[in-house]
Amino acid sequence: MKLKQFGITFLSACIAAFSGMKAAEAASFSVIADGLNNPRGLTFGPDGSLYVTEAGTGGSGACVPSPSVANQSLCYGTTGAVTKIGNGTQKRILTGLPSLALPDGTDTSGPQDIKFDATGKPYIAVGYGSNPTFRTRLGNTDLGKIITANFNTNSWTSVANLANYELANNPDKGDVISNPFSLLLDGNNIIAVDAGANDLFSLKTDGSNLKAIATIPRQTLTNPVFPSGGSSSPFEIQPVPTNVAKGPDGAYYISQLTGFPFPEGKAKIYRIGSDGQRTVYSDGFTQLTDLAFDAEGNLYALQYANQSLWKGNLNGSVIKIATDGTRTTILSGNGLESPTALTIGADGAIYVTNRGDRPGLGQVLKIENPKSVPESTSTFSLLALVGTASVTLLQNGKAKGLKNQLI
Repeated sequence: MKLKQFGITFLSACIAAFSGMKAAEAASFSVIADGLNNPRGLTFGPDGSLYVTEAGTGGSGACVPSPSVANQSLCYGTTGAVTKIGNGTQKRILTGLPSLALPDGTDTSGPQDIKFDATGKPYIAVGYGSNPTFRTRLGNTDLGKIITANFNTNSWTSVANLANYELANNPDKGDVISNPFSLLLDGNNIIAVDAGANDLFSLKTDGSNLKAIATIPRQTLTNPVFPSGGSSSPFEIQPVPTNVAKGPDGAYYISQLTGFPFPEGKAKIYRIGSDGQRTVYSDGFTQLTDLAFDAEGNLYALQYANQSLWKGNLNGSVIKIATDGTRTTILSGNGLESPTALTIGADGAIYVTNRGDRPGLGQVLKIENPKSVPESTSTFSLLALVGTASVTLLQNGKAKGLKNQLI
């Protein structure tokens, strides 16, 4: 996997569940949507309904090499979708979106995230998870772009081509890979994370003024742990940023999955201030895929897996970081498996896309009245808010944007 992308390709094959935190009581949750194909981002629309992107299952079209699975190809199809959840029902309201996946529908890239502007217009980040050079093999596709959609006509138009930007500029000066994974609307600007390019982008909602405003750095492990034991020599890993949230202080906060070998406790949350300066806001996490602030300024972080992905345990966690730095595990395991995104509803409940690496088995959970256990902050750094893959191939690559999928 060119572990530049998501470490979540979704590393549909491996994944995990030990966070190094104290065990928490299980919060209560209900399943409000199921049968989804590799669900990713979710958000509430102006009508109060919940909208979820499904990365799809690929198809029988042209193929490109998989950066994460040796000697395998990701093949194109139009199985991506957006599902609307409301009034006790779920319905796909946008279909035919581009999707790339292995023949079994895993290791998927496609619609990754959705957000609405002030007028109610939806914008969608469409992943890709490979070298943009290969896209020509797939024909005229919107993989690797940001699009805007019309649900009434089941149509969409391209807004910006992040994959082309990576191909032309490669801001992090690493492997050329693009996997747009999340976005937010900030006034007339779209702020987007490319998990493959390791960059944070800004552009106008009309697609103009596209530019990289921050690059997330690699880190070197002094004592890396590999599936086969391996060497303890220093090893550089990809950052694999996965989500961006705007804090109450106006800064952007970015979650990090990290690349192979997906070290436990090494994922960070970065803060990008208005001056463009990057600092570590909080650390000590494992494979983060999403962030969300509540009305009180508490930050919620979502762990895709609590153990290194290659250990094969898919249990994830929802962790609350209070404004004073206190950490609380809201839910860990107990049905929470390879979660990819979360959002806070007006009702105060936490909504999570669950099993985001699985075709036909994805869910949306509603977590209510959570019981939780505060965590010690002694092992974490927190800055003030105001201020089935081939191991060899994985080592040589970048986390495919949640690998591919995320992700």
